[in-house]
Amino acid sequence: MSLIIEGIHHAYGRKTVLEDVNLEVRSGKVVCLLGPSGCGKTTLLRLIAGLEDLKQGRISIDGRIIADPSFKMLPEQRGTGFLFQDFALFPHLTVLQNAMFGLSALKDKSRRKQQAMKALESVGMEEFASVYPHEISGGQQQRVALARALAPKPKIILLDEPFSSLDTRLRVQIRDQTLHVLKSSGVATVMVTHDPEEAMFMGDRIVLLNHGRIVQSGSPVELYARPINAFVATFFSDVNTLPETRVRAGLVQTLFGPIPADGLQEGTEVNVMFRPESVQFLNGDSGQHDRGVPAAVLATHLLPGAMLVHLEVRGQGERAEKIHLHARVPCIFPMPEGAQVSICVPRDHIYIFPKEAS
Repeated sequence: MSLIIEGIHHAYGRKTVLEDVNLEVRSGKVVCLLGPSGCGKTTLLRLIAGLEDLKQGRISIDGRIIADPSFKMLPEQRGTGFLFQDFALFPHLTVLQNAMFGLSALKDKSRRKQQAMKALESVGMEEFASVYPHEISGGQQQRVALARALAPKPKIILLDEPFSSLDTRLRVQIRDQTLHVLKSSGVATVMVTHDPEEAMFMGDRIVLLNHGRIVQSGSPVELYARPINAFVATFFSDVNTLPETRVRAGLVQTLFGPIPADGLQEGTEVNVMFRPESVQFLNGDSGQHDRGVPAAVLATHLLPGAMLVHLEVRGQGERAEKIHLHARVPCIFPMPEGAQVSICVPRDHIYIFPKEAS
């Protein structure tokens, strides 16, 4: 089973919100639509669900067209489940009745109840079948909403920022449980999120959009470790940026040595970037210290699972300015403020991007 989106263009009046979007989602896979506010990700989800009229392009499931400019299958006929951002549970219905809501096509009430209970069991909420939504926590409400979306056994499930209303600690727990349920069900999943960490955790594939276009699509590792431009690199985490420089003789000279400027023309002005976790501290006892770049420790800040170290290095040339860098190390950093250290960055962790016109 697969969901195929081909050549989607969409606009509201003169404002284009999606342009030339192509996408495929297979059974058992989670695809995360990621991007800043207004990039078109929620609009794309609504087009798949049938909540918007498709103006250009085609959407099909299992080779059957469900939407094009001349045809629109009703949302309830598409075999899709939808989990809304606010869960949209009916307050006057019990947990079981909410889970049964999407099963009206089954005329046998006992079968509806049995199928709804099975969906509740899959999310660990069967013991709460007789209570009302206001009597359970936000995380439990999210699981009930997921059970309701899964109860009709949809081919596709669509998730719109499903964890955004949960507090940070609960969000981590619930998304882990949700991913397990989705993978166990084998359903194809399209999820909208603005949180890169959430997309990397949930997605088999991430589709990063900006201004209505797909900027880069691939596995979390591909987008994080091999970004194709500065927008992708900076969207997933903070980066260190060195002063702008130019391509000379096929190379870019950096603090950490020359880097090949593959595919860039001579004289191209470029940005040099690397992530804080790519900074390595060299050990003077092993003779590595002299092979690195001298740096001074300005400050350290403890974060969950890591330490953020503020560093100052001097740029290249006689009149080079001081450069402020961040390093992220997975331990308590032993150096006090003012300590002199030596650092390096592996060359395959350094990104060279042509400077974008402002």
